[in-house]
Amino acid sequence: MTISYELKSGTKLTEEQENMLREAEKLPIVFDEDSPELTDEELAQFYRISEKRREDRKKQPVTLRLSPQALNTAKSLGKGYTSVLSRILESALKDKDVIQKYL
Repeated sequence: MTISYELKSGTKLTEEQENMLREAEKLPIVFDEDSPELTDEELAQFYRISEKRREDRKKQPVTLRLSPQALNTAKSLGKGYTSVLSRILESALKDKDVIQKYL
């Protein structure tokens, strides 16, 4: 039997939900044909891929001069606005028309 809940950030679990989690911890892990147990070699591959992706995604600190309007708009996005700016910039740099427009 599968039970699923959608947890929202900052929401506390009820006592019943906490008890269900404690009970679920005691259940054995059951592997089947849809989700077989991974071999040591397969697990090692996951680790290497993870390490490579981490290096590929490592952000570099830069100094960037923005107009007051751009900075205020970005900050209005709330916490994590610098990550949003990074994704916007990545997206724009993949589009040759956008680059050409601002050269």
